[in-house]
Amino acid sequence: MRKMKHLSSIANDVVLRCSRELGLTIDEMVEEFECQWKPGNEGTYSKKFVEFCNSKVATRVCDQNIPERIKDGSFTRLTFDMMLAWQQPDADDNESHQEAVGKESEDKRIQATLSPEQDDISLFYSDIMPLLADHEPSVGEDAFVYLASIIPLHVDVINGRYTFETLTAPTGHQLHFPAYDMFVKEILKCMKHLQKQAKPKGVELADDEIILHVEGTMASQRVVRHIKETSWPGRLTLTNYGLYFEAAGIINYEDALKIDLTKDGASSAKPISTGPWGAPLFDKAIVYESPDFEDGIVLEFPEMTSSTRRDHWLMLVKEITLMHHFLKKNNVQAPSQIWEVHSRTILGIIRLHAAREMLRISPPDPKKFLIFSLFEEVPKGDFVLEELAEISIKVGATKNPCSASSILRSINMDQLGNILKEEGEAQCKEIVKETDHKEEMLTSLESAVNQTREEEREIEKAKATTTELEEEGITESVAVLMELMRPLQDAVPWFQEVLYWERPSRTLFVLAITILIVYKEWVGKGIAACLIWLVVKMAQNRQKRVHTKKEDEVRVSTESDQTVTESIVSAQYGLIRLHQLMQHVNITIMKLRSIYTSKATKHANMVMASMLALASFFAVVPFKLVIIFGTIYCFVMTSSIGKRMSNDQSNRRMKEWWDSIPIVPVRVLDSSSK
Repeated sequence: MRKMKHLSSIANDVVLRCSRELGLTIDEMVEEFECQWKPGNEGTYSKKFVEFCNSKVATRVCDQNIPERIKDGSFTRLTFDMMLAWQQPDADDNESHQEAVGKESEDKRIQATLSPEQDDISLFYSDIMPLLADHEPSVGEDAFVYLASIIPLHVDVINGRYTFETLTAPTGHQLHFPAYDMFVKEILKCMKHLQKQAKPKGVELADDEIILHVEGTMASQRVVRHIKETSWPGRLTLTNYGLYFEAAGIINYEDALKIDLTKDGASSAKPISTGPWGAPLFDKAIVYESPDFEDGIVLEFPEMTSSTRRDHWLMLVKEITLMHHFLKKNNVQAPSQIWEVHSRTILGIIRLHAAREMLRISPPDPKKFLIFSLFEEVPKGDFVLEELAEISIKVGATKNPCSASSILRSINMDQLGNILKEEGEAQCKEIVKETDHKEEMLTSLESAVNQTREEEREIEKAKATTTELEEEGITESVAVLMELMRPLQDAVPWFQEVLYWERPSRTLFVLAITILIVYKEWVGKGIAACLIWLVVKMAQNRQKRVHTKKEDEVRVSTESDQTVTESIVSAQYGLIRLHQLMQHVNITIMKLRSIYTSKATKHANMVMASMLALASFFAVVPFKLVIIFGTIYCFVMTSSIGKRMSNDQSNRRMKEWWDSIPIVPVRVLDSSSK
């Protein structure tokens, strides 16, 4: 068979293998491709031809026995080379690849900078991987996600970029064949392991109900259910519909208690701390609250140090709950569409299990492998889920041999029932019509994912600027707050000058402007003028910062002349003043309550009469006149004339009236005296 000169060496190799898989000559494949290809489309001729060959062979591979091909390595070798061919389709890419290999070898001499969570990483990645993949070509993020669009086994196209970042963090965000081969084989191994798990006792699983995680058996770590002050160890099973807890008996497990995760709204799962006699000492449990369970279901996952197991289970429960919420919210009703969403979720959980097996020392972040939990938290993730709903409803109904549901069925998961087998032949005719539409929606989905990632990076950069401030102590926080409030403190003297007639001309100007705005009902225009003034000040500050080229920063001094003893005494007096303020607030509220409940009858009558008079006044007099007279009164009373007119006797009578109001008795009860 001939080679194509415009293709790279790896692309030629993949095309040759595709022709053997399909039983076609290269000329026949070229002729079929050129009948469909339009020169105006995005991408070069070579890349589009490689995509065409990959798509055709992917359909053939998905129809075959995938587990056997994974075991003998032919599946991973072919799919990895398909990614390389897509990544380097043109003949010119051969030279660029040689340069990339040289740069990669040079980079390996430089120690990689990892986050604290990745310091302790699996030996496979830290020691053996560089030896196995020193001069082998590697796959980038785009190629990794591209393969998911035609064979969604190793990753889902929706969260593929997040998964790639997690898997390749220790290797400079480049995927080498040994890691890819091991990951795919771990996925198959996890699937086989879940198939061997015993079904929960005393319940009948649905035809499409798949066991996704089991703990509490002899071969796994313990799970304990807390019922008030008693504890029951047992086996916990997660499926794509619910949780099943089987309390351990003397010989066998008791009948399973089902926690239905399909219910939306009133039910919730959240972390909780447990301990002896109800003391919250160990933060390693979850509580599932639902109207079906009066006291909730408390499940603890004991381990020596961290709460990794609890967090893992909590994330899996959240993923299943969010999946069912997604189906109800978007009104997905067709069985094939529902099962496609289930399959995406199931494969995501299985990939997470496989990644945890590969990275046991430093378990990966579960969200990076789970679709709904991830996009529930990331910014603008709801846009991505909307695109997913469009794909699930419009494209999910077609019979695709390389869909997530077909992948699950092809890997011998017999308990799936006849969900996909009953699809009519009419759907097969829709595949050709839906192909272009699906590509458009995948492009839209990719755009939404990229927008989400860009937004997330911006938010992470913004949060990084607040880290130092959040780690400061009380003294530093108070100093920063006082420094930030300084512009307001500087504005206080100006208001005092205006209010107390220290500069009569300025006071008269402010008074006249206030009366004019209120009388002409220009309050809205006044607010608009203030906003425009604020915009002008912001623009001036921006220009000033651009010209000076200095970073804006807040300088705070925390130095103090006080000794340690003086600081302690000052803090003590601060607490005393805070306590006195709380007492005054309580007394004020209790006095108002006495007036409201007429315990102080004389005072209540006076207040009610005053309120009736004010009600009549406000009903007759326009409110703008009330504001004008009130403003004039405030300015007059702070002037020299107002000070001569002020009557201390009336203030004294008011204080005496307030002090004479009795309050309702207060009794403080402890829990034993209730």
